Amino acid sequence: MTENVAVIGAGPSGLVAARWLAQQGFEPTIFEQGPMLGGQWTALDGRSGVWPSMHTNSSRTVTAFSDLDHTTDHVYLSNREVLDYLHRYAHTFGLTPRIRLSTRVELVRRNGVGWIVTHAGTDESFDRIVVASGRFHAPAIPAVPGLETFSGSAGAISTYHYRGGLTYRGKRVLVAGCAISALEIASEVAELGAARVVVTQRRQRYIAPKFAAGVPSDNRLYTRYGALATEALTPADVDQFLKQIVVGAAGSPDQYGAPAPDPSLSVAGVTLSQHYLPLVAEGRISVRPWMKSVAGPTVTFVDERAEDFDGIVFGTGYRLCLPFLSDDIRAILDLDAVHMDADRYTFHPDLPGLAFMGLWDQSGGYFVPLELQARWIAYTWGGAVPPISAGDQRSAIDAYRANRGTPQKTRMDLAAMTFARAAGVEPDLNNWPQLRRALLFGPLAPSCFRLEGPDALPDAAERFTRDAACFGAITSNDMTERERDSWSRVRAANAMPGLSPPDPPPI
Repeated sequence: MTENVAVIGAGPSGLVAARWLAQQGFEPTIFEQGPMLGGQWTALDGRSGVWPSMHTNSSRTVTAFSDLDHTTDHVYLSNREVLDYLHRYAHTFGLTPRIRLSTRVELVRRNGVGWIVTHAGTDESFDRIVVASGRFHAPAIPAVPGLETFSGSAGAISTYHYRGGLTYRGKRVLVAGCAISALEIASEVAELGAARVVVTQRRQRYIAPKFAAGVPSDNRLYTRYGALATEALTPADVDQFLKQIVVGAAGSPDQYGAPAPDPSLSVAGVTLSQHYLPLVAEGRISVRPWMKSVAGPTVTFVDERAEDFDGIVFGTGYRLCLPFLSDDIRAILDLDAVHMDADRYTFHPDLPGLAFMGLWDQSGGYFVPLELQARWIAYTWGGAVPPISAGDQRSAIDAYRANRGTPQKTRMDLAAMTFARAAGVEPDLNNWPQLRRALLFGPLAPSCFRLEGPDALPDAAERFTRDAACFGAITSNDMTERERDSWSRVRAANAMPGLSPPDPPPI
């Protein structure tokens, strides 16, 4: 008997989950509270943090699923192009008829071995549930004394509600935060004629441009080698490797007139932004330390300097928010605004038949790890890969709980490798000597996860060769001297007799 699965959310994570569940013989029904599919990429005010002029911060190669190519040659896609891609994906895999638009899930609860979904006061039974409602819908606004008194004419909002820089033309704008949305919005507001733009931040991050020597930065920052090095080498070695890439591409922020970041890239963090540092260098964006207090239009910073503003925009992250889960499910997950107890953010041994999609915080593009997580879920439930034992799941959750209180952001390469190994689709480098360099140091294109394992494709090697060479990042199989040295160190650290890489750390 075919099992039915409720998928909550019709954004990228919900669509790719439904596609792979259907491929494994399940009958997915997708619940979407909005009037159209696409999740954040709908750019609908109040339902999305995507503003009209926003483009992706991940390159086309890794902003795709493995079985549908883009129809554009643009390297960084407009939000409209991503939405069109998701519509094509839903149509290609027969997902559109499975979506119930404008249907808000009010409650998910257990019913013996099954599940009940409540929507519009109606209960509906399902064999399994995939929660794919998104990680970035509940802005986290930090507590600043007196913020409620702010009286600037443009008000105080989060980047989630930002809809364009023309609103701030001729105005004095304070942008709080140092993540991608904060820096991209600060740049846009400055370029569209704000009278003054100030960025306030707790610490200065390193800034990577979208391109370095003609290659998209994410093709160099998030690689299989980077994930394996994180497992094998010391944190200081990995930190230095990544810092060389970032500083080699853009220099250090203090060279542009911004504060000097911590010498350690892992401590300081890194943000991708094309225009921010040049605008700082031109004096069109000023940088201040964090806010101490707000009184009417006046913001006082921790260095005791004060300034009046017409508007404040908070780009300070998001809370994990799953309000439709029943109290007992929330208790089992020990769910709060940051944490959720689940084996690699996906399964919990006490909640069989329930899985989560896309609920981790990450730097780098989500499409590739989302597809791999979806395949892991579908393959586990469909029997294509062995299920994880309850003991192993509890050990993974214990390891996660031991890290509560530390920064939770992970990298795209770590997330992708983790889910690929769980799904049984991470290629063995011994089997692909002609692709060795591309697989190690090239982009983590979705095609490389169709080389082996369930649903391997006969043309995957050809497709991956094309993806790896697309921007000239990998033009031959001969490693550079630096690459050979780096890879030798990783192998030696793991006493690796051949080329087979070790398991990466869990995300």
